Amino acid sequence: MKIGFNLLLWTTHVTDADAGVLEQLKAAGYDGVEVPVFEGDEAHYAALKARLDGLGLDSTVVAIVQDEARNPMSDDPASRQAGIDYLKWLVDCSAALGAEVLCGPFYQPLGVFSGTGPTPDEWQRMVEAHRAMASHAAGAGLTIAVEPLNRFECYALNTAERAAALADAVGADQYGYLYDTFHANIEEKDPVGVIAETAGRIAHVHISENDRGTPGRGHIDFQATFDALRRAGYDGWLTVEAFGHALPDIAAATKVWRPLFGSEEQVFSEAIDLIRRGWAAAEHNA
Repeated sequence: MKIGFNLLLWTTHVTDADAGVLEQLKAAGYDGVEVPVFEGDEAHYAALKARLDGLGLDSTVVAIVQDEARNPMSDDPASRQAGIDYLKWLVDCSAALGAEVLCGPFYQPLGVFSGTGPTPDEWQRMVEAHRAMASHAAGAGLTIAVEPLNRFECYALNTAERAAALADAVGADQYGYLYDTFHANIEEKDPVGVIAETAGRIAHVHISENDRGTPGRGHIDFQATFDALRRAGYDGWLTVEAFGHALPDIAAATKVWRPLFGSEEQVFSEAIDLIRRGWAAAEHNA
């Protein structure tokens, strides 16, 4: 198991200006960081890899579909092809970074709704786009973890069951889904129970409190979550995801309008302690 921290708490594009944050997370004991890939090129992420290597930090990547012009499940052929090209670009940047996992809701633009769930045609286009993505990632040593989001953020993929079905339909060894405690708390009738039900397809985990603030200060049952993950044989990343309101674009996307914690240091110091204690206890509870 490795413990990571999602850098979207501070930035949507990691540069030299974020060196202090990286050093803080390393000093706090994190094994790696989750890097947002929203812009830049392979050269940028290769240079960032060198910085992370120098600090002894591993990495994962988080990404989204940013606009309708690059929507991989669009009914417009040009937009759909641009979306597939965008997914391949995400893979290339992740490989340049040396990331172990590429995760996120990279199937539709956030906050776009049709009034229904995905149509059979949209589902098939999503499957085909992600097959192309997984094929492009073959041999790169990169795991792809698609993230189901709650119904207030997207309509195409909301539950662990559907995410596991998508992974089955894509049919690639390195393609699975991301289990996120925040979204599961909203969408699953049994947020912990779905771990056992979909265990073979869980490729990444986000540790996120019910209010997006400091893990352990809300009502998510993290110990039961750790117990279920260990019983299921999961031994991958446990990556902390928390959001503030300092970045307007992220605040708008995550609907965070008020302070959810005292400081960023409170979040990352309490979260790693929660995970370490909970994972150790889970070994005895399994």
